[in-house]
Amino acid sequence: MTKMITCIEDLRLLAKRRVPRMFYDYADSGSWTESTYRANSRDFEAIKLRQRVAVDMTDRSLATTLVGHDATMPVAVAPVGMLGMQHADGEILAARAAAKAGVPFTLSTMSNCSIEDVARHSDRPFWFQIYVMRDRDFSDRLIDRAKAAGCSALVLTLDLQILGQRHKDIRNGLSTPPKPTLANLLNLASKPRWCWNMARTPRRSFGNIAGHVEGVADMGSLSSWTASQFDPCLSWDDVKRFQDRWQGKLILKGILDPEDADNAARTGAEAIIVSNHGGRQLDGAPSSISALPAIVDVVGDSIEVLMDGGIRSGQDIIKAIALGAKGILLGRSITYGLGAMGEAGVLVALDILRKELDTTMALCGLRDIKDVDARILASAPLQPEFARR
Repeated sequence: MTKMITCIEDLRLLAKRRVPRMFYDYADSGSWTESTYRANSRDFEAIKLRQRVAVDMTDRSLATTLVGHDATMPVAVAPVGMLGMQHADGEILAARAAAKAGVPFTLSTMSNCSIEDVARHSDRPFWFQIYVMRDRDFSDRLIDRAKAAGCSALVLTLDLQILGQRHKDIRNGLSTPPKPTLANLLNLASKPRWCWNMARTPRRSFGNIAGHVEGVADMGSLSSWTASQFDPCLSWDDVKRFQDRWQGKLILKGILDPEDADNAARTGAEAIIVSNHGGRQLDGAPSSISALPAIVDVVGDSIEVLMDGGIRSGQDIIKAIALGAKGILLGRSITYGLGAMGEAGVLVALDILRKELDTTMALCGLRDIKDVDARILASAPLQPEFARR
Protein backbone atom coordinates (compact mmCIF):
# COMPACT_ATOMS: atom_id res chain seq x y z
CA MET A 1 0.00 0.00 0.00
CA THR A 2 1.28 3.47 -0.90
CA LYS A 3 2.11 5.57 2.16
CA MET A 4 0.40 8.90 2.69
CA ILE A 5 1.99 11.61 0.52
CA THR A 6 2.56 14.80 2.49
CA CYS A 7 5.55 16.45 0.77
CA ILE A 8 7.80 16.28 -2.29
CA GLU A 9 10.25 14.07 -0.40
CA ASP A 10 7.55 11.40 -0.06
CA LEU A 11 7.14 11.44 -3.85
CA ARG A 12 10.90 11.20 -4.32
CA LEU A 13 11.16 8.09 -2.17
CA LEU A 14 8.24 6.46 -3.97
CA ALA A 15 9.71 7.31 -7.39
CA LYS A 16 13.03 5.80 -6.33
CA ARG A 17 11.23 2.54 -5.60
CA ARG A 18 9.25 2.48 -8.84
CA VAL A 19 11.59 3.88 -11.52
CA PRO A 20 14.51 1.81 -12.89
CA ARG A 21 17.79 2.87 -11.34
CA MET A 22 19.38 4.31 -14.48
CA PHE A 23 16.43 6.62 -15.15
CA TYR A 24 15.93 7.64 -11.54
CA ASP A 25 19.66 8.44 -11.28
CA TYR A 26 19.55 10.33 -14.59
CA ALA A 27 16.99 12.73 -13.13
CA ASP A 28 18.25 12.86 -9.56
CA SER A 29 21.99 13.50 -9.94
CA GLY A 30 24.52 16.14 -10.87
CA SER A 31 27.88 16.38 -12.58
CA TRP A 32 31.24 15.37 -11.09
CA THR A 33 31.13 15.71 -7.27
CA GLU A 34 27.52 17.00 -7.34
CA SER A 35 28.44 19.98 -5.14
CA THR A 36 26.33 22.43 -7.17
CA TYR A 37 23.47 19.93 -7.36
CA ARG A 38 23.43 19.78 -3.53
CA ALA A 39 23.90 23.54 -3.11
CA ASN A 40 20.80 24.24 -5.18
CA SER A 41 18.61 22.86 -2.39
CA ARG A 42 20.87 23.54 0.60
CA ASP A 43 21.20 27.29 -0.02
CA PHE A 44 17.46 27.80 0.34
CA GLU A 45 17.83 26.77 3.97
CA ALA A 46 19.99 29.82 4.71
CA ILE A 47 17.11 32.13 3.79
CA LYS A 48 14.81 32.80 6.73
CA LEU A 49 11.26 34.15 6.58
CA ARG A 50 9.54 36.78 8.72
CA GLN A 51 6.48 35.44 10.49
CA ARG A 52 3.75 38.07 10.89
CA VAL A 53 0.71 37.91 13.18
CA ALA A 54 -2.59 39.76 13.68
CA VAL A 55 -2.98 40.44 9.95
CA ASP A 56 -5.90 39.68 7.64
CA MET A 57 -5.20 36.36 5.87
CA THR A 58 -8.48 36.02 3.97
CA ASP A 59 -9.07 36.05 0.19
CA ARG A 60 -5.55 35.03 -0.82
CA SER A 61 -4.42 34.81 -4.45
CA LEU A 62 -1.45 33.08 -6.07
CA ALA A 63 -2.52 34.01 -9.61
CA THR A 64 0.05 35.72 -11.82
CA THR A 65 1.34 35.91 -15.38
CA LEU A 66 4.48 34.23 -16.70
CA VAL A 67 5.86 35.54 -19.99
CA GLY A 68 2.42 36.91 -20.80
CA HIS A 69 0.55 33.72 -19.93
CA ASP A 70 -1.95 33.46 -17.09
CA ALA A 71 -0.90 31.03 -14.36
CA THR A 72 -2.66 29.94 -11.20
CA MET A 73 0.62 30.31 -9.31
CA PRO A 74 4.15 31.54 -10.19
CA VAL A 75 5.22 28.11 -11.39
CA ALA A 76 5.97 26.41 -14.70
CA VAL A 77 7.11 22.86 -15.45
CA ALA A 78 10.76 22.84 -16.56
CA PRO A 79 12.02 20.93 -19.61
CA VAL A 80 13.30 17.50 -18.54
CA GLY A 81 14.98 15.16 -20.99
CA MET A 82 13.65 11.61 -21.29
CA LEU A 83 10.68 12.34 -19.04
CA GLY A 84 8.95 9.46 -20.79
CA MET A 85 11.44 7.08 -19.17
CA GLN A 86 10.29 8.07 -15.69
CA HIS A 87 6.82 6.85 -16.62
CA ALA A 88 5.40 5.69 -19.94
CA ASP A 89 4.13 8.65 -22.02
CA GLY A 90 5.59 10.90 -19.34
CA GLU A 91 5.63 14.15 -21.31
CA ILE A 92 1.98 13.75 -22.31
CA LEU A 93 0.96 12.99 -18.73
CA ALA A 94 2.95 15.89 -17.28
CA ALA A 95 1.57 18.32 -19.88
CA ARG A 96 -1.99 17.24 -19.11
CA ALA A 97 -1.41 17.63 -15.38
CA ALA A 98 0.11 21.09 -15.85
CA ALA A 99 -2.88 22.14 -17.96
CA LYS A 100 -5.29 20.92 -15.28
CA ALA A 101 -3.31 22.81 -12.64
CA GLY A 102 -3.24 25.97 -14.75
CA VAL A 103 0.54 26.33 -15.10
CA PRO A 104 2.80 26.29 -18.20
CA PHE A 105 4.49 23.07 -19.30
CA THR A 106 7.83 23.00 -21.15
CA LEU A 107 8.68 20.14 -23.51
CA SER A 108 12.35 19.20 -23.92
CA THR A 109 13.89 18.60 -27.34
CA MET A 110 15.22 15.34 -25.81
CA SER A 111 11.75 14.05 -24.98
CA ASN A 112 10.32 10.61 -25.65
CA CYS A 113 6.95 12.00 -26.73
CA SER A 114 7.17 14.27 -29.76
CA ILE A 115 5.98 17.87 -30.05
CA GLU A 116 3.05 16.63 -32.10
CA ASP A 117 2.18 13.91 -29.54
CA VAL A 118 2.00 16.40 -26.70
CA ALA A 119 0.00 18.91 -28.74
CA ARG A 120 -2.58 16.23 -29.60
CA HIS A 121 -3.06 15.23 -25.98
CA SER A 122 -3.04 18.61 -24.24
CA ASP A 123 -5.69 21.32 -24.51
CA ARG A 124 -3.34 24.11 -23.36
CA PRO A 125 -0.47 25.65 -25.38
CA PHE A 126 2.94 24.68 -24.01
CA TRP A 127 6.49 26.00 -24.22
CA PHE A 128 9.14 24.20 -26.28
CA GLN A 129 12.81 24.02 -25.28
CA ILE A 130 15.55 23.90 -27.92
CA TYR A 131 19.38 23.85 -28.05
CA VAL A 132 21.78 25.63 -30.39
CA MET A 133 22.98 22.86 -32.69
CA ARG A 134 25.40 22.78 -35.59
CA ASP A 135 22.73 21.35 -37.84
CA ARG A 136 20.87 24.60 -38.33
CA ASP A 137 18.44 22.94 -40.71
CA PHE A 138 17.37 20.50 -37.99
CA SER A 139 16.94 23.39 -35.54
CA ASP A 140 14.86 25.30 -38.07
CA ARG A 141 12.62 22.28 -38.61
CA LEU A 142 12.14 21.92 -34.85
CA ILE A 143 11.13 25.57 -34.59
CA ASP A 144 8.70 25.17 -37.48
CA ARG A 145 7.21 22.06 -35.85
CA ALA A 146 6.79 23.95 -32.56
CA LYS A 147 5.02 26.75 -34.43
CA ALA A 148 2.73 24.30 -36.19
CA ALA A 149 1.90 22.65 -32.84
CA GLY A 150 0.87 26.00 -31.38
CA CYS A 151 3.66 26.29 -28.81
CA SER A 152 3.35 29.62 -27.04
CA ALA A 153 7.02 30.26 -26.19
CA LEU A 154 10.44 29.01 -27.24
CA VAL A 155 12.94 28.26 -24.47
CA LEU A 156 16.51 28.46 -25.82
CA THR A 157 18.99 26.60 -23.60
CA LEU A 158 22.39 28.33 -23.58
CA ASP A 159 24.37 26.32 -21.00
CA LEU A 160 24.78 23.04 -22.87
CA GLN A 161 27.44 23.78 -25.48
CA ILE A 162 29.32 20.76 -24.13
CA LEU A 163 28.08 18.09 -21.72
CA GLY A 164 29.13 18.02 -18.09
CA GLN A 165 30.22 14.54 -16.98
CA ARG A 166 27.61 12.74 -14.90
CA HIS A 167 29.23 9.77 -13.20
CA LYS A 168 26.03 7.90 -12.36
CA ASP A 169 24.92 7.84 -16.01
CA ILE A 170 28.28 6.35 -17.00
CA ARG A 171 28.19 3.72 -14.26
CA ASN A 172 24.59 2.79 -15.06
CA GLY A 173 25.24 2.53 -18.80
CA LEU A 174 22.32 4.89 -19.44
CA SER A 175 20.33 3.95 -22.54
CA THR A 176 16.74 4.14 -23.68
CA PRO A 177 15.29 1.64 -23.73
CA PRO A 178 17.62 -0.08 -21.21
CA LYS A 179 20.22 -2.46 -22.62
CA PRO A 180 19.36 -6.08 -21.65
CA THR A 181 22.35 -6.62 -19.36
CA LEU A 182 22.07 -8.88 -16.32
CA ALA A 183 22.20 -5.92 -13.94
CA ASN A 184 19.51 -4.06 -15.87
CA LEU A 185 17.26 -7.11 -16.15
CA LEU A 186 17.49 -7.75 -12.41
CA ASN A 187 16.67 -4.11 -11.68
CA LEU A 188 13.77 -4.07 -14.13
CA ALA A 189 12.38 -7.23 -12.54
CA SER A 190 11.93 -5.23 -9.34
CA LYS A 191 9.90 -2.54 -11.19
CA PRO A 192 6.87 -4.45 -12.58
CA ARG A 193 4.59 -1.40 -12.67
CA TRP A 194 7.08 0.55 -14.79
CA CYS A 195 7.66 -2.40 -17.14
CA TRP A 196 3.93 -3.01 -17.61
CA ASN A 197 3.26 0.63 -18.49
CA MET A 198 6.28 0.85 -20.77
CA ALA A 199 5.29 -2.31 -22.65
CA ARG A 200 1.98 -0.67 -23.56
CA THR A 201 3.41 2.44 -25.23
CA PRO A 202 5.28 2.84 -28.53
CA ARG A 203 6.99 6.00 -27.20
CA ARG A 204 10.31 4.57 -26.09
CA SER A 205 12.68 6.49 -28.34
CA PHE A 206 13.26 10.21 -28.91
CA GLY A 207 10.14 11.53 -30.54
CA ASN A 208 11.56 14.85 -31.71
CA ILE A 209 14.65 13.23 -33.23
CA ALA A 210 13.87 9.67 -34.37
CA GLY A 211 12.58 9.86 -37.91
CA HIS A 212 13.85 13.42 -38.21
CA VAL A 213 17.61 12.76 -37.94
CA GLU A 214 19.08 9.85 -39.85
CA GLY A 215 20.70 7.14 -37.74
CA VAL A 216 19.49 8.23 -34.29
CA ALA A 217 17.39 5.51 -32.65
CA ASP A 218 18.91 4.74 -29.23
CA MET A 219 20.87 6.38 -26.43
CA GLY A 220 24.20 5.34 -27.89
CA SER A 221 23.54 6.93 -31.25
CA LEU A 222 21.96 9.95 -29.55
CA SER A 223 25.08 10.47 -27.43
CA SER A 224 27.37 10.50 -30.44
CA TRP A 225 24.95 12.71 -32.35
CA THR A 226 24.61 15.25 -29.54
CA ALA A 227 28.37 15.27 -28.96
CA SER A 228 28.80 16.36 -32.55
CA GLN A 229 25.73 18.61 -32.68
CA PHE A 230 25.81 20.83 -29.59
CA ASP A 231 27.57 23.93 -30.88
CA PRO A 232 30.61 25.03 -28.82
CA CYS A 233 30.79 28.18 -30.98
CA LEU A 234 27.49 29.51 -29.63
CA SER A 235 27.36 33.31 -29.51
CA TRP A 236 24.77 36.01 -28.89
CA ASP A 237 24.39 36.30 -32.66
CA ASP A 238 22.79 32.84 -32.61
CA VAL A 239 20.09 34.16 -30.28
CA LYS A 240 19.14 36.75 -32.90
CA ARG A 241 18.90 34.02 -35.52
CA PHE A 242 16.49 32.02 -33.34
CA GLN A 243 14.42 35.14 -32.70
CA ASP A 244 14.13 35.83 -36.41
CA ARG A 245 13.05 32.25 -37.16
CA TRP A 246 10.64 31.92 -34.21
CA GLN A 247 8.96 35.34 -34.31
CA GLY A 248 7.34 34.74 -30.94
CA LYS A 249 8.03 34.85 -27.20
CA LEU A 250 11.63 33.81 -26.48
CA ILE A 251 13.00 32.67 -23.09
CA LEU A 252 16.77 32.28 -22.56
CA LYS A 253 17.67 29.46 -20.16
CA GLY A 254 20.96 28.89 -18.34
CA ILE A 255 21.89 32.38 -17.13
CA LEU A 256 24.02 32.36 -13.96
CA ASP A 257 26.26 35.42 -14.28
CA PRO A 258 25.20 39.11 -14.09
CA GLU A 259 27.22 40.00 -17.20
CA ASP A 260 25.49 37.24 -19.16
CA ALA A 261 22.15 38.43 -17.80
CA ASP A 262 22.86 41.93 -19.05
CA ASN A 263 23.76 40.55 -22.49
CA ALA A 264 20.57 38.47 -22.49
CA ALA A 265 18.42 41.48 -21.61
CA ARG A 266 19.89 43.35 -24.57
CA THR A 267 18.70 40.68 -27.02
CA GLY A 268 15.07 41.68 -26.63
CA ALA A 269 14.02 38.24 -25.35
CA GLU A 270 10.95 38.20 -23.11
CA ALA A 271 12.54 36.34 -20.19
CA ILE A 272 15.62 34.65 -18.79
CA ILE A 273 15.84 31.58 -16.56
CA VAL A 274 18.51 31.76 -13.86
CA SER A 275 19.73 28.19 -13.91
CA ASN A 276 22.80 25.97 -13.56
CA HIS A 277 21.06 23.10 -15.36
CA GLY A 278 20.14 21.47 -12.07
CA GLY A 279 23.81 21.13 -11.12
CA ARG A 280 24.35 18.90 -14.16
CA GLN A 281 26.83 21.08 -16.03
CA LEU A 282 29.55 23.13 -14.25
CA ASP A 283 30.16 21.53 -10.88
CA GLY A 284 31.35 24.17 -8.44
CA ALA A 285 29.14 26.87 -9.92
CA PRO A 286 26.94 28.83 -7.48
CA SER A 287 23.44 27.68 -6.70
CA SER A 288 20.68 29.30 -8.71
CA ILE A 289 19.12 30.95 -5.67
CA SER A 290 22.43 32.53 -4.56
CA ALA A 291 23.02 33.88 -8.09
CA LEU A 292 19.51 35.31 -8.42
CA PRO A 293 19.74 38.62 -6.47
CA ALA A 294 22.76 39.98 -8.36
CA ILE A 295 21.11 39.14 -11.69
CA VAL A 296 17.89 40.87 -10.67
CA ASP A 297 19.92 43.92 -9.65
CA VAL A 298 21.57 44.09 -13.07
CA VAL A 299 18.54 43.59 -15.32
CA GLY A 300 15.88 45.30 -13.23
CA ASP A 301 12.57 45.39 -15.09
CA SER A 302 14.16 45.19 -18.54
CA ILE A 303 13.42 41.45 -18.83
CA GLU A 304 11.31 38.95 -16.88
CA VAL A 305 13.43 36.85 -14.53
CA LEU A 306 12.54 33.22 -13.84
CA MET A 307 14.67 30.64 -12.06
CA ASP A 308 15.02 26.89 -11.50
CA GLY A 309 17.13 24.62 -9.33
CA GLY A 310 16.64 23.05 -5.92
CA ILE A 311 12.99 23.93 -5.34
CA ARG A 312 11.32 21.27 -3.21
CA SER A 313 8.68 23.21 -1.28
CA GLY A 314 6.32 26.15 -1.34
CA GLN A 315 8.68 27.89 1.06
CA ASP A 316 11.44 27.65 -1.56
CA ILE A 317 9.11 29.17 -4.17
CA ILE A 318 8.21 32.18 -2.04
CA LYS A 319 11.88 32.78 -1.16
CA ALA A 320 12.74 32.92 -4.87
CA ILE A 321 9.87 35.33 -5.51
CA ALA A 322 10.99 37.50 -2.56
CA LEU A 323 14.49 37.71 -4.07
CA GLY A 324 13.16 39.01 -7.37
CA ALA A 325 12.07 36.05 -9.52
CA LYS A 326 8.76 36.52 -11.33
CA GLY A 327 8.29 32.76 -11.32
CA ILE A 328 10.09 29.44 -10.97
CA LEU A 329 10.38 26.28 -13.04
CA LEU A 330 9.98 22.85 -11.44
CA GLY A 331 12.11 19.98 -12.72
CA ARG A 332 12.86 17.27 -10.18
CA SER A 333 9.76 17.90 -8.04
CA ILE A 334 7.62 17.14 -11.11
CA THR A 335 9.84 14.21 -12.12
CA TYR A 336 9.41 12.61 -8.69
CA GLY A 337 5.64 12.94 -8.92
CA LEU A 338 5.56 11.45 -12.41
CA GLY A 339 7.83 8.53 -11.53
CA ALA A 340 5.86 7.83 -8.37
CA MET A 341 2.28 7.99 -9.66
CA GLY A 342 2.12 9.13 -13.29
CA GLU A 343 -0.21 12.00 -14.13
CA ALA A 344 -1.82 11.81 -10.69
CA GLY A 345 1.60 12.18 -9.09
CA VAL A 346 2.32 15.37 -11.03
CA LEU A 347 -1.01 16.78 -9.86
CA VAL A 348 -0.18 15.77 -6.29
CA ALA A 349 3.23 17.49 -6.53
CA LEU A 350 1.69 20.71 -7.86
CA ASP A 351 -1.06 20.62 -5.22
CA ILE A 352 1.46 20.11 -2.41
CA LEU A 353 3.52 23.07 -3.59
CA ARG A 354 0.44 25.23 -4.09
CA LYS A 355 -0.81 24.60 -0.55
CA GLU A 356 2.65 25.15 0.97
CA LEU A 357 3.08 28.38 -0.98
CA ASP A 358 -0.36 29.66 -0.01
CA THR A 359 0.06 28.86 3.69
CA THR A 360 3.57 30.32 3.81
CA MET A 361 2.45 33.55 2.14
CA ALA A 362 -0.34 33.91 4.69
CA LEU A 363 1.97 33.30 7.65
CA CYS A 364 4.30 35.96 6.25
CA GLY A 365 1.39 38.40 6.43
CA LEU A 366 0.49 38.74 2.75
CA ARG A 367 -2.58 37.82 0.70
CA ASP A 368 -1.44 38.31 -2.91
CA ILE A 369 1.64 36.72 -4.49
CA LYS A 370 2.17 39.94 -6.46
CA ASP A 371 2.93 41.72 -3.18
CA VAL A 372 5.72 39.33 -2.16
CA ASP A 373 9.16 40.96 -2.01
CA ALA A 374 12.21 41.11 0.26
CA ARG A 375 10.07 42.44 3.13
CA ILE A 376 9.15 38.86 4.02
CA LEU A 377 12.78 37.82 4.49
CA ALA A 378 14.51 37.77 7.85
CA SER A 379 17.86 37.15 6.18
CA ALA A 380 19.35 36.88 2.69
CA PRO A 381 21.34 33.96 1.29
CA LEU A 382 25.12 33.94 1.07
CA GLN A 383 26.24 35.57 -2.16
CA PRO A 384 28.89 34.17 -4.53
CA GLU A 385 32.00 36.32 -4.90
CA PHE A 386 31.11 37.61 -8.36
CA ALA A 387 27.73 38.85 -7.07
CA ARG A 388 29.40 41.03 -4.43
CA ARG A 389 31.71 42.79 -6.89
